[in-house]
Amino acid sequence: MAVGGTFDDVAMSKPFRTWEIDQTWLFPPSLHEFVPEDHLAHFIRDVVREELDLSELYAGYTSERGQPPYHPAMMTALLTYGYSRGVYSSRRLERACVERLDFMAVTGMSKPDHSTISEFRKRHREALAGLFVQILQLCREAGLVKLGHVALDGTKVKANASKHKAMSYKRMKEAEPVLAAEVEEWLKKAESTDADEDDEHGKGRRGDELPDWVKSKQKKLEKIREAKARLEAEAKAEAERLAAERAEEERKRGKPFRGKGPRKLEGIPEDKAQKNFTDPESRIMKTANGFEQAYNMQLAVDAESQVIVAYDVTDRQNDVDELLPMVDQIEANLGELPDELSADNGYLSEANLQGLEDRGVEGYVATGRQKHGEKSATNDLRQKPLTKAMRAKLKRGGHRSRYRLRKQSVEPVNGQIKWARGFDTFLTRGIESVRAEGGLVAAVHNLLKLAGSRGYRAVLA
Repeated sequence: MAVGGTFDDVAMSKPFRTWEIDQTWLFPPSLHEFVPEDHLAHFIRDVVREELDLSELYAGYTSERGQPPYHPAMMTALLTYGYSRGVYSSRRLERACVERLDFMAVTGMSKPDHSTISEFRKRHREALAGLFVQILQLCREAGLVKLGHVALDGTKVKANASKHKAMSYKRMKEAEPVLAAEVEEWLKKAESTDADEDDEHGKGRRGDELPDWVKSKQKKLEKIREAKARLEAEAKAEAERLAAERAEEERKRGKPFRGKGPRKLEGIPEDKAQKNFTDPESRIMKTANGFEQAYNMQLAVDAESQVIVAYDVTDRQNDVDELLPMVDQIEANLGELPDELSADNGYLSEANLQGLEDRGVEGYVATGRQKHGEKSATNDLRQKPLTKAMRAKLKRGGHRSRYRLRKQSVEPVNGQIKWARGFDTFLTRGIESVRAEGGLVAAVHNLLKLAGSRGYRAVLA
């Protein structure tokens, strides 16, 4: 008996609201009644159903054989709503479909399992990333995209790989012959022990099967050789690029450079160069939390609304080569360039400043502070005419410089994506896959901005 009397005794002594868990409903509730009418779940479901062109997804379904698949629009709505709630993994999405009313309102009570969700995301990654431009256009139609000032920044997002699963080029050179010798020694031994195969390997076995430890070492040897070949190919490509640049510089100077030139011209990887065995296209990058196996996600954000107007994901630590491609992507996405653009000193170069000038974009690119003992190359850049002019321009503006808009626009967006919605690690692997995943993340961010402009409750649950 419960303390204070049974459930029925308490109910008789004090009037409470009815709690009838076994009572059936003559008319079941509508899915629209599961969550309030101004809930984000309704908004995302309706945008996907009514305002997005999903023909690219539909084109992948041609055969009428087999079990009918889940509707692509429903699956798209599930993914986008899940991303907006900070639910990314296929298993968590599967669980949400059976536990959460807001997800049921999106899926119409459909309950796809995690393998179906994962396969859909993998199969349609390019089409899902393509939703970014469509949603960006909706934001523009809603008056959220002004392109008066755009701020650019890069943020490191962890790869789906451990940094401890990487090996340096020096270690690869040392480990490869050792592993190869161990595997070769066992193979030779196996060939010479036919007479003892029953004792050594057991009856019913041929005697030439590879033991698990040999298979493991063979697999590791293959991975080392593949990673080593990748590093060597990258070093060769970098050497060819540098040689072409050096030849062009010599042509402009009218005379060759003295000396042997940088070691990179030899096309040999540095001993400390690393490759990850789990995701070879990711890189060890410096982040706020130390060094991580990561990718570099680039975001260009409209300063007025915090809408992302261009994005990219690269495998490079430095941002300097990303500025002009991002500016050009803004024009490709929206048909016009921004009036102004701000970026931190990671994007500083004479070529970038000249590129902004050629495109008619007013640039505000930080030049950084000159520190004692800096390398001559850095000092040389500070003496370049466009960099000197930019430094003077920012100094004249002081605290009222347009550069200040960068911190209040793009940096908060990074925080909203990584900390508020918890997207700090890619689920997929390989540069093309993570680039597509980044597109979906950016599209969902813009969808939330659009929801806010239409009065939907877009805050995190």
